[in-house]
Amino acid sequence: MFIFLLRRSSSRRLFSTTSIPPTTPSFSNLYTKYSFTPPPSLDKNPNNQIQHADNNNSNNKKKKKPPYRPPSSLDRSGDKPIKSDLPFDFRFSYTESNPAVRPIGLREPKYSPFGPERVDREWTGVCAPAVDPMAGKEETEKLEEKRKKIRERIQGEELTNAERIALVERCGKHKTKRQINLGRDGLTHNMLNDIHNNWKHAEAVRIKCMGVPTVDMKNVCSQLEDKAFGKIIHRHGGSLVLYRGRNYNPKKRPIIPLMLWKPQEPIYPKLIKTTIEGLSIEETKEMRKKGLAAPALTKLAKNGYYGGLVPMIRDAFLVEEMVRIDCKGLEKKDYSKIGCKLRDLVPCILVTFEKEQIVIWRGKDYNPKEGGCFLMSREFFDIDSGYKSQIESESSDDK
Repeated sequence: MFIFLLRRSSSRRLFSTTSIPPTTPSFSNLYTKYSFTPPPSLDKNPNNQIQHADNNNSNNKKKKKPPYRPPSSLDRSGDKPIKSDLPFDFRFSYTESNPAVRPIGLREPKYSPFGPERVDREWTGVCAPAVDPMAGKEETEKLEEKRKKIRERIQGEELTNAERIALVERCGKHKTKRQINLGRDGLTHNMLNDIHNNWKHAEAVRIKCMGVPTVDMKNVCSQLEDKAFGKIIHRHGGSLVLYRGRNYNPKKRPIIPLMLWKPQEPIYPKLIKTTIEGLSIEETKEMRKKGLAAPALTKLAKNGYYGGLVPMIRDAFLVEEMVRIDCKGLEKKDYSKIGCKLRDLVPCILVTFEKEQIVIWRGKDYNPKEGGCFLMSREFFDIDSGYKSQIESESSDDK
């Protein structure tokens, strides 16, 4: 026990004698050898630390940017409304709306789909007219003349057959993937902007039409040429080639304000009434049962091409009084629009839309409508016979 205490006391003495008081050197060898300057946190002078902090704060203030603010249609402070000189009324769809038919009501207040105070035209709930609707027919005739003059000026001289053939070949599926799809809404207002964007890089653009608008392809072609000021140089089924014109300048393209949302469709009168004109209630019920039991003339595919539907029904009415069209898989809006177009193009009387079927009756005094309300399945637009036979041979090979 005594030996252990001696060892402990000796060890304490050793540590006490060897311990060195803490001393700090007046200068550092790092600066002389490596030119090292200590960071502000290790610097002895507090004034240097304050200077470094001020420098850092000043640098941070310069680098700060204002916070990102996303664009909003409601914030129109200091912006002027867009002025467009296009000589036609702005509508959501130019092919699926008829300006001659007036709605009986609106589903929502008259909120402009262009945004508040973004366009210098008032939204009436259906369209944004270019001229006051109370002006009269003289103003509408002036707009038509203005559209014709603009189109003639942009188109210039007509294309030769060789130029037309070259443009059609460039727009083929094996040459380019540039394409605009025209669906159930038809030719919409924003689609005009897409057409001009494609014309910026190519002289012609391919447009593929599908669904409800293909029932009346003549209307689709006329609206495309009238609203875009272009010219259709080739058509095969629902595939079109729209040419921009010789004098088209992409830097002087028209100002087309974009719609920010899709407006609600207005309320129109009912297509199918409780009783058909000239018939009693019992006779209409029997006719509907008879129509639903009749064999289907054809079945419509979803987003298909319906260009041959009108001539098919006209031929069927030469033999039968009633025709049924199977529309299973289609939405109710789609086959109701198809029925509305058939009523005007064939013409015929709508019987029922029950069980996803379109049943139409030719009427007592049926007279088939003469004239081209529909286009041929293929049009070459004055292309020479050699190229015409070449395309026919290619289509037969594809089949």
